Amino acid sequence: MARIDSKVVFVTTSPRTPAKMIPEIDLLNQNFAGQKWNNETQIAFMERLKEENFFNGEGANDPAFSARDRMNRAPKALGFVKLSPVVALTPAGERLIHAKRKEEVFLRQLLKFQLPSPYHRPSSHAASFWVKPYLELFRLIRHFGSLKFDELMIFGLQLIDYRRFDTIVDKIEQFRTAKAENQGNYKTFKGECLKNELLAIYEAEISDGKTKTRESRDKSINKFLKTKSNNLRDYADACIRYLRATGLVNISHVGKSLSIIPEKIGEVDFFLKETDRNPCYIDSEVQYTDYLGDATLPILQTDDKKIVIEKLRTNSISVSFSESSSVEELKDLLYDTIAEHKNQIIENQVSEIKEYKFYDDIQTVFKQIENKDLYDLSLMLEWNVWRAMIMLDGGVIKANLKFDDFGKPMSTAQGNMADIVCDYGDFGLSVEVTMSSRQTQYEMECEPVSRHLAKLKKTTGKPSYCLFIAPTIDEACVAHFYALHKMTISYYGGKSTIIPLPLNIFCKMVEDSYKATYSPQPNQVKRLFERSNELVETCENERIWFEQMKQEALNWLSIK
Repeated sequence: MARIDSKVVFVTTSPRTPAKMIPEIDLLNQNFAGQKWNNETQIAFMERLKEENFFNGEGANDPAFSARDRMNRAPKALGFVKLSPVVALTPAGERLIHAKRKEEVFLRQLLKFQLPSPYHRPSSHAASFWVKPYLELFRLIRHFGSLKFDELMIFGLQLIDYRRFDTIVDKIEQFRTAKAENQGNYKTFKGECLKNELLAIYEAEISDGKTKTRESRDKSINKFLKTKSNNLRDYADACIRYLRATGLVNISHVGKSLSIIPEKIGEVDFFLKETDRNPCYIDSEVQYTDYLGDATLPILQTDDKKIVIEKLRTNSISVSFSESSSVEELKDLLYDTIAEHKNQIIENQVSEIKEYKFYDDIQTVFKQIENKDLYDLSLMLEWNVWRAMIMLDGGVIKANLKFDDFGKPMSTAQGNMADIVCDYGDFGLSVEVTMSSRQTQYEMECEPVSRHLAKLKKTTGKPSYCLFIAPTIDEACVAHFYALHKMTISYYGGKSTIIPLPLNIFCKMVEDSYKATYSPQPNQVKRLFERSNELVETCENERIWFEQMKQEALNWLSIK
């Protein structure tokens, strides 16, 4: 049981991308099912996890804490695992690992998450919770049609009791009116509104002088409010990512707003009407655990066989099925039909990208990423680099990010594979992208990038290289990749040719491809990497090599 001190809606923020918990709970189940979840098994779990291709991170300072952070948060809170009396998957956890329709699994579990619960008991300093947060956030989005990130962060997270729903609606409407009347800078206006709300939420703590945060000795009100503001941003970001995992919510990355996918409105209206808004089994952990782990609750519109058959007929006139099939079989068939339609949408996009129809849009998105004008910059960078690679030089270019039913980017690649894999016939190329910078970039990216390249070499049996793209490249990454050019490491499949490039250099490569009077060929890409191997042998150090490689990339179509 966890004690929470929050005055706003508390949601899980770990992992940031919901799908990343799937291979981890599978690993937990395969290796530790039936064992006690204690310090010993927690350390053993982290040691086992670090051996997996999908692992990103360190977990070195306190492996037991890292294990608890990974399992006691989202997997347990959303009812996918039981950690007491022994480790076990729940029926919902089994369904998450094995079912095709993972969006449906996430939806059921999010709708059941509640505050308070036997897992989350508010302390005497916390708000008086009485809410199923995700259920009410769906309701809020549906009510307004479109809900901005700032509105969710500043006001939506104050929905600590579903009976305050109308109050929160009024706050958002007043905010929108004041915003329309405000003639000044929106950033300043938003900052004042956020500050006023935080001062009201934490009035008691400020009056009592309890403004010290765990991360700092600074007791100033400004530091206190900044910390609370950052917490709100993290919670709002996590809410959006988990809502998106249901496949029911669209996000406008430019406008930073949420809306219900039009084709899914009927499904949302159904559970908003049918799902009990009151928390349940607050005083019985046994009953709550059974309820939370039940893979069939709550009832959804798509549990109605007639509805599924109607959707099958609407989505495909050619698919054949028997009405005597079970509803689960029919749902799987519907899933396959939608997936086939999605793949056709993506194939059409690829064809148009190859014809340079999206060149202006691709360069515009890169500018928006550099200016940080978009929501979920990491996802948009991964998606846009995939589009650019398709346009750049031919080949079969596969993005490992997740697309929604309509071919729009939904979440970044899971940690067990490269972000983008390019097949050029006689050689392969992995492309890795990141928005991280400085020391974080080195700590989080370098080892996985090397590992993913090694996996590509092994699975294809071809010479393979890697392109590493970020807005800025940390010098520690430059040194690491330079060294791997020279070092024969069997774990990485020998020497590793990895070229780090700043995003602006890559954008110039895309521009050169567009302006060329001919279609660039894969061998020109290969020559860039061969040139890197040559320069590594002649350059005095990694800095000289990096500077020369940037120049080579700027002239990649003319390398001899």
